[in-house]
Amino acid sequence: MAEKMALAKAITESLRRALDTDPKVLVMGEDVGKLGGVFRVTDGLQKDFGESRVIDTPLAESGIVGTAIGLALRGYRPVVEIQFDGFVFPAYDQIVTQLAKMHARSLGKVKLPVVVRIPYGGGIGAVEHHSESPEALFAHVAGLKIVSPSNASDAYWMMQQAIQSDDPVIFFEPKRRYWDKGEVDTEAIPGPLHTARVVREGTDLTLAAYGPMVKLCQEVADAAAEEGRSLEVLDLRSVSPIDFDSIQASVERTRRLVVVHEAPVFFGSGAEIAARITERCFYHLEAPVLRVGGYHAPYPPARLEESYLPDLDRVLDAVDRSLVY
Repeated sequence: MAEKMALAKAITESLRRALDTDPKVLVMGEDVGKLGGVFRVTDGLQKDFGESRVIDTPLAESGIVGTAIGLALRGYRPVVEIQFDGFVFPAYDQIVTQLAKMHARSLGKVKLPVVVRIPYGGGIGAVEHHSESPEALFAHVAGLKIVSPSNASDAYWMMQQAIQSDDPVIFFEPKRRYWDKGEVDTEAIPGPLHTARVVREGTDLTLAAYGPMVKLCQEVADAAAEEGRSLEVLDLRSVSPIDFDSIQASVERTRRLVVVHEAPVFFGSGAEIAARITERCFYHLEAPVLRVGGYHAPYPPARLEESYLPDLDRVLDAVDRSLVY
């Protein structure tokens, strides 16, 4: 049955369904229980499932992820919340040296079905360590899957699929989209977790994005349409693995590509996409692959973040530069 709900609420309901369906699913993190999380994404879950299933932890991210690894080794499916993107780095050692590698280290005998939820990105006027986009740091690590939903329906179903996966999944939640509402059909059969989706068809240029930037790209496409330009918007949904086949198919139709993400352009996911698509589509491209993202600088104070983040004008400028080739 379809219901309209905010992206944050969709994650709540997805977690509720997972807890209800599988007694091995646990939710753990700082303030996820009685408080319901800083964004109230886990609100009411401890009340309904108890303190042994929804666990308030100490302020120790390395310990949280390390404990989740141990639980996964004993057959549980822990879902870990990191309060903000910048707080994940105390746990980076556990994620990179243990969580990502134990399956290969054991020659495939050990599975680690751990989901690490990370609210990320800017746009809410938060202070330092609360607005970064560190997805490329994790995508570089073999053994991790990295995903980011852009809408409520994907948030619901991608969380279901992440929890059911036997591989560790880093689940980046676009906090600026937490309150955006959309239709969620809780009985629908979703497509594969790591498949990109065309959310708007076009013929002149492809805009590829994920998470918080998909909505911006749709707004750019609307603005471009007023000038007679037809832009295709591709929601990548997954940062590792990346669905290069879908990007290639789109670029072969439009012959131009602009990649948009909040993270700094320097060594960002857009760089890998640009390199791969240039290799795959060299004879189809009418212009270089362009990228729009954050600057290679520490995230600025809240009053300056709108000058740091990609916006309508910056993406439209890249579209114009691509189309003049």
